[in-house]
This record gives sequence, C-alpha cells and structure tokens, in this order.
Amino acid sequence: MPPSAHAEQHEDPGLRAAAGAELPEEDPAAPLDWQEMPEPVRTRLAELAADALGRMPRTDVPQQLRPVAKFAPAKRARLGATALLNTLRESMAFRTAVLEWLREHRQDALDPNDDDSVAAATAAVLLGEASASTRVRLVAKNAAETALRAERDAAVARNQKLEAELARTREELALAQESVELARKEREDELNKLRGRLREQGVQLRQAKDAAAMALSNATEAGHQRADELEALTAQLERERQRVATERARAERALAEAEIARQSAREAREADEVRLALLVDTLDGAVSGLRRELSLGASTRRPADHVRGASSGGGTGLQVRDPVALDRVLGLPNVHLIVDGYNVTKTGYPELALADQRDRLVQQLGALASRTGAEVTVVFDGAGVLSVPTAAPRGVRVLFSDPGVLADDVIRALVAAEPPGRPMVVATSDKAVADSCRGAGAHPVASAVLLRRLGRV
Repeated sequence: MPPSAHAEQHEDPGLRAAAGAELPEEDPAAPLDWQEMPEPVRTRLAELAADALGRMPRTDVPQQLRPVAKFAPAKRARLGATALLNTLRESMAFRTAVLEWLREHRQDALDPNDDDSVAAATAAVLLGEASASTRVRLVAKNAAETALRAERDAAVARNQKLEAELARTREELALAQESVELARKEREDELNKLRGRLREQGVQLRQAKDAAAMALSNATEAGHQRADELEALTAQLERERQRVATERARAERALAEAEIARQSAREAREADEVRLALLVDTLDGAVSGLRRELSLGASTRRPADHVRGASSGGGTGLQVRDPVALDRVLGLPNVHLIVDGYNVTKTGYPELALADQRDRLVQQLGALASRTGAEVTVVFDGAGVLSVPTAAPRGVRVLFSDPGVLADDVIRALVAAEPPGRPMVVATSDKAVADSCRGAGAHPVASAVLLRRLGRV
C-alpha cells in the first residue's frame, strides 16, 4: 500500500481521537527523526523488537543483531537497545519481520489509536504511519511537561523545607533576643538599686559632713575640752567616706557588669544575624556535596607489614597437634597466626574456585581473629591472581607474593621479621616450611588441625 494511502487510512479520525487538541500543529508528513525520538518510544520499540528477535529463526536474524539475540530475554532490550533501534531504522526486512511477529503474537501493540500515547506512537512508527512523527512529538512534549512538573514539585518541596528551616531559625533568634532582653532588664534593675543606695549614701555623707562641721564649731567654742570629740567625729567621717568609696566602687563594678551584659547581648544579636545571613545564602545557592575525605588516625602497622626478605631466627617451636592445643597457643598474649593460604584451602575445600577458596578462608579467619584477638596474616601465591581483594575482615592481613617470589618464602620472611620471644603459629602441611619456621621459633600446626578449629568458629 502506498504511504499516502496508508496515511489517509489511519490519520482520520484515529489521529484526532488519540491526540485530540494536544497534538502539535506541525506537518504530519514530516520525516521521522530517529535520533530525536523520546526515550519512552525508544524503550518500547527496543522491547518489542527484542521480544520478536528472541523468537525469530536464526536465519532471519540480521548479522549485526546475532550477538544481541544471545542475551538473556530480561537484558536483551536494555543492553541491545542501540543495535535494535539502528537495525529497525536501517533494515526494512528486519522491521517487516518484527511487524509480522507482532501481528501474530502482539496485535495489541500495533494499535495507532491506543489511549496510551507512547503505545500509539510506537505502533505508528512500526506501521510507517504518516502521523508517526506527530505522535512522537506529542510523546516528547508530554514527557517534557512531566519532567518540568516533577522539577517544579521538587523545587517547591525544597523551598518549603528551606522556609521551614528559616522560620525555625527566626524562632530561635526571637527566643535568644527575649533572653538577652530579660538579662538586660535584670541588670538595669540591679543598677537602679545600686544608684538608689548610692544616693542614700550621699545623703548620709552630707549629713555626716554637716554633723562634723557642727561638731567642729562646737569644739572650737569649747576649746581643748572637746578635742577628743572632734577626733572621734573625724574618724567617723573618714569611715563613712571609706564606706561611701566602697559603695561607689561596687556601683562602678555594677555599671561595668551592665556594660558587659549589653556588649554580650549585642554580640549575641550579631551572631544570630550572621547565622540568619548564612541561612539566606544557603537558600540562594545549591546544597554542595562534601568534598573532604576522611583521613586515618595513627598507624597500626606491624612488623609483618614491612617484610622485604627472609632472615634467620632463634629458638625452636613446638608442633601443635590438635585444636585444643591450638586454642591454648592462640590464647597467648600478642600471638601472631601466619597461614599458608592455598595449602589450607586445598586441604579443606579443593572443589571451589581459587577466588572462592580465598574468600571462604579469609572470612573464617576473620571470625577466629575476633574471638581470640590474635593477629592473623594469610599468605597466597600471587601467580595467576587477576584481581586482589581491596578489603579484608578486621584483624586479618591478606598478602600475595610478588612475581617470582614463592608464598613459602614470604611466610619464612614473616616469621623472621618478628622480634625474639613473640609467640607465632604457622598453619601449613608443607613439611619444609613447617621445619624452617619451627627452627625460627614458631609453632607449626597442620592445615587439617586449623580447619577443624575454624569449623567451630
């Protein structure tokens, strides 16, 4: 059927019924731009093409989509979306095959008049409808409006949150101002009381001066007979002066304290204003993420972390032959347990892959370290290890031998690096390693004994 006839068949009244008055006023026959197609339409096209691709005969699958056909059905549309859409756009044969499959199994997906604008646009694109570009633009417009509404709602929510924080800060500022005002009033009341007492003392001082003047006059008239009385009055006057001076000093201290209180209130008000300004700045900007990384504290490295080679040790360790004896040794203070990793794992669970063996042993040793408090170091051969774990359980040190270095030599170096007298346990079934470590003062324990002990963790 020619495209124009096909357009006439589906444009009226279905297009008007599906889009209504919301369809963009553009040329319905404008070419479809696959690159600008909205994401919902691209996703549905990829899902329908993926469903059809998974059920096509292998001979009908285009060469460029054969890797995509091998994907799991749940991942095919997501991982192969780009290839599926490019092939739909460029290969008429593939698009025809998808349409035939949909007509046979998913006829509902080919309704260009579907109430769902995404489904209708997808059907129009697959059928080659003349209204496909218009329907796609309608989906893009709806998606853009939905995104704008979501952004608006998020902005409104953020604004409401910030307004609530601003209101809370204003309430705190009001409470602080009330407290400052109350303190100021209390200081002013105390200052008024001191001023009143000062006035009273001034009146008493004037009265005393008057009394002294009168006494002096009487003493002058009385002569030497009243000299003693005059001296007494003078002494009393001096005492009164000293008392007034003391009261005046107290009043000055009270004035100074009131000034300090006013200064404190002013500083508190300024601090609150700074906090309010910072909050307003926060409202004007965007909340930035933390860019400061956490730094570690003091170093907790042990001598075993600095091994560069092997050296000889003194003393002879005892062979640990059962889990009970192993528990006794691990109970020693500051004990160091060194484990020959693959020797233990291949003894206990050789059926697992090497990575799984390592993970299982490290987890069990972590539980043992937390129970006993021992320092634990497990050594694996580094040859053939593609990815080294970046983290281990607390209390467990995981080491991999460098290229050209055997794990056995690293174990010997670890034993030699420890100071004389520190209790050490070496878990291995390798007789040569056990003998050399026992000669250096370590206590060897067979891998099977350690595995039995780990089975009780």
